Amino acid sequence: MSQETLTIREILRRTVPFLENKGCQCPRLDAEVLLADALSTERIGLYLDMDRPLGDAEIEAFRERVRRRARLEPVAYIVGVREFFSMPFAVDPRVLIPRPETEFVVEAAQEALEGVESPRIIDIGTGSGAIAIALARHLGGAPRILATDISAGALEVARQNALTLGAAQSIEFIQGDLFAGAAGPFDLIVSNPPYVPEADRPSLRPDVANYEPPAALFAGHDGLDAIRRLIQQSPAHLKNGGWLIFEIGYGQAPAVEALIEALPALAFEGVRADLAGIPRAVRARKIAD
Repeated sequence: MSQETLTIREILRRTVPFLENKGCQCPRLDAEVLLADALSTERIGLYLDMDRPLGDAEIEAFRERVRRRARLEPVAYIVGVREFFSMPFAVDPRVLIPRPETEFVVEAAQEALEGVESPRIIDIGTGSGAIAIALARHLGGAPRILATDISAGALEVARQNALTLGAAQSIEFIQGDLFAGAAGPFDLIVSNPPYVPEADRPSLRPDVANYEPPAALFAGHDGLDAIRRLIQQSPAHLKNGGWLIFEIGYGQAPAVEALIEALPALAFEGVRADLAGIPRAVRARKIAD
């Protein structure tokens, strides 16, 4: 039995500095999300009932979550969900946690396919299925989507997300490296490939470097190994005028533009920046044969 009565307000007051001292970047937000999850409510529910006493089981459930976060395990893995494109995606250590930056890739894809009926799309390295499912749910024109990943575990997560989020009828999932097993041509190739340079591994936050799948993060000395292969192989799988849209990291835009311009079959169409002004979503188009 606990020796004192703890309210929502008091347990948050104590937890925030504890998480801050452990190196959490957003300790207040983390504490609120973890407590809301432990209480099976929303964050707004905490604020509506700040002086509610917590039971022993509730306190222990919260403390277990806090212990995991204190080891810098990502909050998304602890609660098992991360919102992307206003949809709740199930996530676990088999998949990369969806980031807000990747929503710019989805928006660029939507613009590219505006007016295209029943577009054929392939999502390379689908992970949790975030891009493929967002397009299936929000793209008009009855898209037909193929989502691939080299990881069988990631595909299990993606398939379940597609079922839960009502996109399973529009997406076929296959296991393979890049275009292996994919029958084109496609109107759109879209991807959030690994692009972190190996040299950056020591400087990554521990909650990224120590928990998220390395194969979804790292791509050689300059971070461009997967992107090089994606660019080189894409023309053979695109329709004339078809689009290649993918995510890149900080400082990679000039090198990626040069890789695209070196291929006669592709035309570089620019890069969409994210909210921080970082070039993020690369756009290229296949030139007619």
